[in-house]
Parts: sequence; C-alpha cells; structure tokens
Amino acid sequence: MTAIQIPQRMDFTKVAPKVFKAVLALDAAAREGLDPVLLELVQIRASQINRCAYCIDYHTGDARKAGETEERMHQLSAWEESSLYTAKERAALALTEAVTRLPEGVPDHVYDEAARHFEESELAHLIALIFTVNTWNRMNVTTRKTPGTM
Repeated sequence: MTAIQIPQRMDFTKVAPKVFKAVLALDAAAREGLDPVLLELVQIRASQINRCAYCIDYHTGDARKAGETEERMHQLSAWEESSLYTAKERAALALTEAVTRLPEGVPDHVYDEAARHFEESELAHLIALIFTVNTWNRMNVTTRKTPGTM
C-alpha cells in the first residue's frame, strides 16, 4: 500500500513568525497548572473534531510521553461510551467539544459540570487551552501542515 502525499500549502512558521510566536506564548500560558495527561487528552479530542492530522499525531506522541495509555487514546473519540475516563476528564472533554463546536454554544450544564471539577483559575486555563488548540488546528489544517514535521 502506497501512502498518498498531501502537499503542505505553506510553512506558516516561516511566513508569519510573529503570529506563530504569539500563539506559542498563548499556548504556554494556557498550560500553566493543568495536568499534562488531561491537557493532551483535550488537545487530541479537539484535533479529532477539527480533523487536524498534524495535531493528532503531535499530541498523541506528547500524551504517550506524559504516561497516557494506548487504550485511552484509542477510545477518546468515543469517550462518552467509555468507562476509562474520570469524572473530571469527562467534564473537560465535554467542555472541549462544546467550545470546539462553538456555533452550537456551550450549554450551562456542560460549563457547570466543568466548574464543579476545576477551580476557577484552572477552569480559565482549560478554556484557554481549548481555544488555543483550536487555533493550532485551524492554522495547521488550513496550511496542510504535514504530520511528523516540525
């Protein structure tokens, strides 16, 4: 079986380095105080929804380094039907889906459940992480960033 090469449209890091560095800074700030495994689950799930092959590849690698299991990563797209995730992780994943699919809105029950599991500062960072990964997804999908490249 021969893999199909999808050509990258642009190297965003070279064409718009100031924008790229600003998103990197936002990403670093958003991560503060969040559990490394949880933040990778959130980033993988948003990337699955947004169909960002580069980010799925990148964040599954980081999740493995953070100690995440293959089984939990494989079941992430069906997390609601899986018993492998804690109540806190489930609240974060529900919020991730609502924020990522923003035109559908963020229901009060989803926000309230997340607020029940995360202190206000931690919740603010989680929300920032979600909109930051969505920024990365949109940047990489639009430019067709190739998985496995930096």
